[in-house]
Amino acid sequence: MNLKEWAMANGVHPHTAYRWFREGTLPVPAERVGPRTILVNIEANSSPSVTGGVGLYARVSSHDQKDDLERQATRLSQWAAKAGHRVVRIESEIASGVNGSRPKARRLLADPEVTAVVVEHKDRLGRMNVELIEAALSATGRRLVVLDDGEVEDDLVRDMVEVLTSFCARLYGRHSAKNRARKAWEAAASDD
Repeated sequence: MNLKEWAMANGVHPHTAYRWFREGTLPVPAERVGPRTILVNIEANSSPSVTGGVGLYARVSSHDQKDDLERQATRLSQWAAKAGHRVVRIESEIASGVNGSRPKARRLLADPEVTAVVVEHKDRLGRMNVELIEAALSATGRRLVVLDDGEVEDDLVRDMVEVLTSFCARLYGRHSAKNRARKAWEAAASDD
């Protein structure tokens, strides 16, 4: 199958797939057979005894982090290629981790071919209740693989302030929400 067809089938933009090919990070074997033709050998990456494969999921919260999204997807692809895993789906999206209706995450979780969902950090899959997703995957014989279990302190603080801002905005109105959230966070921090 050619590179463009592979990219479209796996939810990857063709330009991203070509860049991965140039950088040597494409998660499947591929070779250039003509000046404009790159063939992907998906059979070489799968053995007959293996059913399914891994699904890679990358997420950022806002559009100004789009470069981070691409780097995240690249690191996941590199990990899968290095570990010799067969990648059956790659999903990347820009959405809040608190939002439960993320179409690409849902598509990845619903795919029966995905036997393991791979994320860089647990919070990329969701900000809350990721344990429930793990339990649901486990009940169907699948699993969640988290490459980096460590949490980044600054990210957690920023996320907590965002959640507080959201709640304060609903309670007090948008105008004073940010200041009230900051004060609430400072009050909670001083109790420790």
